[in-house]
Amino acid sequence: MSLISTKGMYGLSAMYELSLIKSEKPTQIKEISERAKIPQNYLEQLLVILRRAELVKSVRGAHGGYFLARNADDILVKDILIALEGNLSITGQEVDNSVLELFYKENDKKLEGLFDISLNQLQDYQNKLTNQLNYSI
Repeated sequence: MSLISTKGMYGLSAMYELSLIKSEKPTQIKEISERAKIPQNYLEQLLVILRRAELVKSVRGAHGGYFLARNADDILVKDILIALEGNLSITGQEVDNSVLELFYKENDKKLEGLFDISLNQLQDYQNKLTNQLNYSI
């Protein structure tokens, strides 16, 4: 059982790559696809969802593309996952047991809290990775 589908993983990856691009110009789908290692056709579908959720903006035309709708500090990982996955919950089914229902509700909030970090805070993981690589050399 996996909590996050390919849609969520790819969407988060695309958003992270967009957060790393410091250009004022929109980034073309082809570049995002290559950087995030996402099939371009699938990425187009994800970007439509992310645009509707007002997480990215798009510019049409030959020099068009996509960019973050807000500062990367203001876009939370949980917002991206909710836009792509729907609700973040342990179970998607009704429970006919009030004890388990309470258990799931309380833990759904904890689950959401795991993803309550901004795109910029993902850079902390890049720093950890760099430190691990430097330590192992």
